[in-house]
Amino acid sequence: MTTDPAPATPPLTPISERSARDIPGWAPLAIGLAAIASGVASHGADSWLRVVLWVVGALALLGLTPVSPGEARVTSLFGRYTGTVHTTGLRWVNPFTLRRKISTRVRNHETATLKVNDADGNPVEIAAVVVWQVEDTAKAVYAVDNVVQFVGIQAETAVRHIATSYPYDARTEDVLSLRVHADEITTRLSAEIGDRVALAGIGVVESRITRLSYAPEIAQAMLRRQQADAVVAARERLVQGAVGMVRQALDSLSQEGIVELDEERKAVMVSNLLVVLCSEQATQPVVNTGTLYQ
Repeated sequence: MTTDPAPATPPLTPISERSARDIPGWAPLAIGLAAIASGVASHGADSWLRVVLWVVGALALLGLTPVSPGEARVTSLFGRYTGTVHTTGLRWVNPFTLRRKISTRVRNHETATLKVNDADGNPVEIAAVVVWQVEDTAKAVYAVDNVVQFVGIQAETAVRHIATSYPYDARTEDVLSLRVHADEITTRLSAEIGDRVALAGIGVVESRITRLSYAPEIAQAMLRRQQADAVVAARERLVQGAVGMVRQALDSLSQEGIVELDEERKAVMVSNLLVVLCSEQATQPVVNTGTLYQ
């Protein structure tokens, strides 16, 4: 026995912001007040005329909508999105529409300090601040339940993903690290957060990492490793410089013919110069009163 397949769910029509039909509200305000005043003053007129005047005045006043700077009004009529009012001041729209206020100001969201493992598996603590703004009011109202909560959750998710994708401190120069390549990391963080919140009509202005450190349980061990790496790097640079100076000294002695040294004497001279140049303590010179070989 075969059963008919369930009908496919039709795709949702994406909602994008568009301008609502609105006019300046001062004329409807005057009309509404005048109509109500006329209805109150017309005691001797027919009752239907008074009712008409009151209804006209009420509709004129109900359609008034004040819009402050940095805000917008998202209007809908019987569940259907009809547009957004961005013009500031006293505006008038269809009095039967539902008007929802939404902020279009630039806002900050600072994530909590998150404890995650970096690409090398080391636990790190990281936090970031995200500067964002509503760019599409229709999506911000109808695509998500709570746009502020949505931005917060997506920002923390992106911070976790970035932190686990890169090591805290890279051992080679060609690998991006959280500590050294802060500009590149924040650029990628902004791009990832922007992709995640675009569904809700949100634009990311910028994002910055505000806290980055090893977790307390490994902080001391990692500090000692960083100090050891720094000592090794300094030693390598010191040895490279000493070798260059020794090579230059041998070349100068050979070119100017000051003294002729065989291979054994050259080895002794190289050894002595490297000890003098690479030693952390001052060396004591030994005066040779005999020959080179005694």
